Amino acid sequence: MTTETLISGQGELELEVVRQKLLSKFGADAVFKDPKIAYRESIRKTIKVQGRHKKQSGGHGQFGDVWIEFSPAEPGVEFEFEDAVVGGAVPRNFIPSVEKGLRENLVKGVLAGFPMMGLRAKLYDGSSHPVDSSEMAFKVAANLAYKAGMEAANPVLLEPIGNLKVLIPDSMMGDIIGDINKRRGRILGMNPVAGGLQEVEADVPMAEMGSYAVDLRSMTQGRGSFTLEFARYEEAPPNVAEKVIAEAAAAQEE
Repeated sequence: MTTETLISGQGELELEVVRQKLLSKFGADAVFKDPKIAYRESIRKTIKVQGRHKKQSGGHGQFGDVWIEFSPAEPGVEFEFEDAVVGGAVPRNFIPSVEKGLRENLVKGVLAGFPMMGLRAKLYDGSSHPVDSSEMAFKVAANLAYKAGMEAANPVLLEPIGNLKVLIPDSMMGDIIGDINKRRGRILGMNPVAGGLQEVEADVPMAEMGSYAVDLRSMTQGRGSFTLEFARYEEAPPNVAEKVIAEAAAAQEE
């Protein structure tokens, strides 16, 4: 979720009309900008890490200790938690706290603060204290393990990919394909349609499609149409990832 309200239109003039209506009718002076892209983060490497939380401050202390193996999950899996503890190394009543601590941390990755996905966590060992251990202590231990694990497990930035279908006159095929290539798109196929039209299908990064409605209308003199639906997440190219991570770091400093 990007926490933004999305408004679409056929061009700048139509969007300005909407903005003026919001201002005159509701007193809301809206600020329009390109929508945020819902990037995600994941890992490429399997890593075993320890999360150990020990604090003594008079009276009862805090103690939680976990060993967790983080690895890439199967395609399509957001997050998978496995309890592989044997022999009571981590008491059964604290294991849900470990999972909860991990899930709470998934909302923020270590590269640019985007939510994590495609992650598998196996809790396989740890230790506890008969007096100082608590649910909160094990949540903190899980948090420490998560941060250490994500930084060491070769984190990567994922970008959303959309399936694009463009319907255009046959004579404009070359210009449309060239434009899709400039947007880092991959052509999947071209199918003739009745009336001298062609349907071009491609996979395109959603980050490159913000102005496509206006651009397509300009390229085809209003004779082209398209549909764009989210398909999946893919690893972002290094140059794209570096730019997104730098922008996220700058935004945090502001």
